[in-house]
Amino acid sequence: MKLYKAVCMLTLSALLVSGCTSYKKSLYLQNENVLNESLEGQLYDFRIMPKDELTITVSTTDPEASAPFYRKFGQSKGSSGNTSTGMEGGKLLAYLVDNNGYIDFPVLGMIKVLGLTNRECEALLRQKLQPYLKEVPNVTVRTSNYKFSVLGEVNSPGTYTTDAEKVTIFEALAQAGDMTLFSIRDDVQLLREDSTGVRRVYHLNLNEADVAQSPYFYLQQNDVVYVKPTRAKVRTNTFNSNSSMWITLLSIVTSVTSLVLAISK
Repeated sequence: MKLYKAVCMLTLSALLVSGCTSYKKSLYLQNENVLNESLEGQLYDFRIMPKDELTITVSTTDPEASAPFYRKFGQSKGSSGNTSTGMEGGKLLAYLVDNNGYIDFPVLGMIKVLGLTNRECEALLRQKLQPYLKEVPNVTVRTSNYKFSVLGEVNSPGTYTTDAEKVTIFEALAQAGDMTLFSIRDDVQLLREDSTGVRRVYHLNLNEADVAQSPYFYLQQNDVVYVKPTRAKVRTNTFNSNSSMWITLLSIVTSVTSLVLAISK
């Protein structure tokens, strides 16, 4: 009886410990007291990369003066160089950043924007446009094809687009319906391609609050977030995929055993 009680107590203790451990592993942003207060108020701007699409508007007090420096959907240049506007002239066209980091801007020609933030790109264009205008123009640059992908143990994996100019790892996971209970939160992988085309994998521990200090806390264009499943989920999936086979095998063995017993009688 004493041995039985001891075994029960040990089993209960093990279950309680494992339950507490699983609960702790499922929490985001633990130990928030380690966060540096200097993070408050910090702003983030991602850098322009090849294949980005930039929507650029140029405006001045004289619309006719700034008109040559932006284009709309339906505009085309004829052989004479004159610009004509189609019926859908209200939608701005995006400028595609080529593999070398340049955009082909009206009048100014090829301009290198690789590695600049949108704000830095605006300042560069203002500087280059000013000699053509009587005033400092108002220039706005926005990325129109910002997208990222979330894969693995989340509720809605897929590729997502957004109009926001900064997206955190948590916002990306929220877009994907958050992680499931069978996800590994302390080793989320981030696949990122740099401006030279080199892809690297970075690791984020979302259990710890200091993940907000990571240089990979904010996503960049075309980032891929991968959430790994726990071993329990992998074992469950393996069992489920093989269960039909085992049920069929057990049925065959039962049938054969019943037949042998019937013949033996």
